[in-house]
Amino acid sequence: MKWETLSSEYLFNDRWFKVRKEICETPDGKIVDPYYIYDFPVWVGAVPVTEDGRIVMVKQYRHALGEICIEIPGGCMDDTDKNPEEAVAREVMEETGYSFTSYDYLGRISPNPSTNSNLLHMFLARGGRHVREQQLDGNEGIEVMLLTIPELKQLIRGNRIVQPMHVTCIMYALERLGELNY
Repeated sequence: MKWETLSSEYLFNDRWFKVRKEICETPDGKIVDPYYIYDFPVWVGAVPVTEDGRIVMVKQYRHALGEICIEIPGGCMDDTDKNPEEAVAREVMEETGYSFTSYDYLGRISPNPSTNSNLLHMFLARGGRHVREQQLDGNEGIEVMLLTIPELKQLIRGNRIVQPMHVTCIMYALERLGELNY
């Protein structure tokens, strides 16, 4: 089932986003030309739970959508991060100012396996406490929200969290916390 890549060239190559055009051959000899692939850095995200059981979420403006979105904290893995856990701990600290005693790995998901080459690594962070102010990038304006688990579930039920990878991470975290009934 796996395709062979006959050629690959970058059409666009920037820090956070790259576009490749490939020519591929399927196992039965069919040539697929062109096939476009979007390369993004590895992404990380966490559902952070404070020492007193509240969920730390973030609210920020997302220009492509033109809306203020409620999300889990996270972002891109940097070259200086040793692994996804280190990256998510850094991202959560920068965006929220919270530190956590543990990060449980929940797995990885693909934003879109037909076009995107990257993955999102998901975590459940536990034992959080606020230790410093946010350290945001110049273009970030992030509001921290503290929610109860019932409030978080209501946001999911009300379709108020529109980022599907974040909803997936939340569902895996709720399952790990014993908060989902099937």
